[in-house]
Amino acid sequence: MSKHPTLLQQFRSFCYQNNALSLEKALDYFAVFGGMGWRVDFNKSLDELIVKKILNNYRYIHGDITKITQSKEIHHKILTALALGDRREHAAFKKAQVDRIQGEKSIDFLIANGLLKIDKSIEKPLKDHEKVSPKLLFTQPFMRFWFAIISPNYKGIKTNNYSEFHERWNEMKLEFTNHIYQQLFLELVKKTHNENSDDRILHIGSYWDTQVEIDLLAKTKAGKMIAGTCRFSKAKAKKNEITKLEEKCYQAKLDVNTYVIFSKNKFSTELKKQKSETLNLFSLNNFRHLLLELSEKDLLVHTNKKY
Repeated sequence: MSKHPTLLQQFRSFCYQNNALSLEKALDYFAVFGGMGWRVDFNKSLDELIVKKILNNYRYIHGDITKITQSKEIHHKILTALALGDRREHAAFKKAQVDRIQGEKSIDFLIANGLLKIDKSIEKPLKDHEKVSPKLLFTQPFMRFWFAIISPNYKGIKTNNYSEFHERWNEMKLEFTNHIYQQLFLELVKKTHNENSDDRILHIGSYWDTQVEIDLLAKTKAGKMIAGTCRFSKAKAKKNEITKLEEKCYQAKLDVNTYVIFSKNKFSTELKKQKSETLNLFSLNNFRHLLLELSEKDLLVHTNKKY
């Protein structure tokens, strides 16, 4: 396997390997098992697979992971803080109760060993003096799941008592996949835009400063900006979503040319009427575009143990 395959490469490999037919189910299962090359049976429930493949093999998987982290408590604390927090470096140090020097050394180690990668705001903060912390991304969805849900509940899991895990997982699982949707949304916007415009996207990611956070911000070759937001509510996205996004861009003094909105649960009629060359709407079904022409060449070769 290449050292750092992209999230999209991992997702395409996962879907091809496991013959994914349901897109929503594929995303939910990928958020847990993604990046490891394990086969999963989509006919079985996600909770059943977690017990069979992860919880029942806790000691073995834990042993494999500690070979990477060298069993150092500081690495595990920071990884859990990042998995459960807003991914900001300094917030993770605070949550893990480590000082900046120790924390930065740990982050450098975790990046060098392929567990994390750095994520910087696409545009610099409005004020040069603002101290805006970089964010960190897990290179594999499974590792984020492990340090968010498994590692904090290890005491019960290692004695085959899974009740605390299930209680915590039931609290988190409805929102756990949202991070994957947001990251793949960047890939979807980039792919869709570049296939339909000669003014290609050169940089895409998120924007944040001390006051504003924008889910998606992209810059094209000609210097134009695209800003976007992700909405996961069960209700349809309404017209005020574009108003809120415009206000954020105004506050950050970003000169945006096009807006994009992703809604997991469709759009109101009023918002759909606003769709134009400067406002693009993406639904769950649009993610199928990321899986076009899947073939054996998309299958990543993994050398880790399979469970």
